[in-house]
Amino acid sequence: MQPRDRLSFSAITKRPALRFPSGIRLVVWPVLALEEWDISRPMARMVISPPQGQPQLPDMPNWSWHEYGMRVGFWRLRKMLGQVGAKPTVTLNARVCETYPEVVEACVENGWELNAHSYDQVPMHKLDDQRGVIMKSMDIIEKFWGKRPRGWFGPGLTQTYETLDYLAEAGVEYIGDWVLDDEPVTLKTTHGSVVALPYNFELHDIVMMALQHHPSEMMYRRALDHFTCLYEESGERAKIMAIACHPYLSGVPHRIGHVQRTFEEILSRDGVVAWDGSRILDWYLAQQGQRG
Repeated sequence: MQPRDRLSFSAITKRPALRFPSGIRLVVWPVLALEEWDISRPMARMVISPPQGQPQLPDMPNWSWHEYGMRVGFWRLRKMLGQVGAKPTVTLNARVCETYPEVVEACVENGWELNAHSYDQVPMHKLDDQRGVIMKSMDIIEKFWGKRPRGWFGPGLTQTYETLDYLAEAGVEYIGDWVLDDEPVTLKTTHGSVVALPYNFELHDIVMMALQHHPSEMMYRRALDHFTCLYEESGERAKIMAIACHPYLSGVPHRIGHVQRTFEEILSRDGVVAWDGSRILDWYLAQQGQRG
């Protein structure tokens, strides 16, 4: 199916307003991505370009950048999220359960939701057996966690036309790959429906820091501007604000303070809470049930 075959167009101004429980006005959705970068492949992204512009394998400089995120940056973010009282959705390559089990165990100990992010950091359209990799990823995380993941993010947010059908078949209930709305929307698949939760590419450390090359404080400045608009609109209808972090970017010393004050300031406002993807999904499904 084409994307427009999976959902009808709907202007947000023409829909009945979604409502949070009494006392809640806006939900922050923290998303923490944990990835496996296979040293035998080109790296998922580069912080430093290769000498003389010649691609290198193995790419030790950029692999070690990612490795810092798992050895140090993750633990810094874990402490920060505990201090601000936010439990994130952890979207992880299933292979992280095998290569960094201590990191995944720390997430589970904190009561954080695990969300599938394929097996390792390879785009979905580059896989020879996309359906098999999806099933493998879900099974590995389920075995490690004791629960089957309800959500999915594709590596680099990639999909093919068939991906959603394979995801629904594997038991995925929601995705974060589509940034087409401020509210959850229900997508058609060949195996029932999947919900697309409202994600964004703007409050995303890869976009801001690795692609747009903004200074470290941009996470705070952009997030507060984004929040100001949504918070005003949330007086009329429920609003959800996703913030995406990666340990090798948000977890470094010159950024972590800006990330922390972003969460602290936003979560200090009246009616603002942090929910993970499963809780947002359950709320949305209940709203749909109430409408019949």
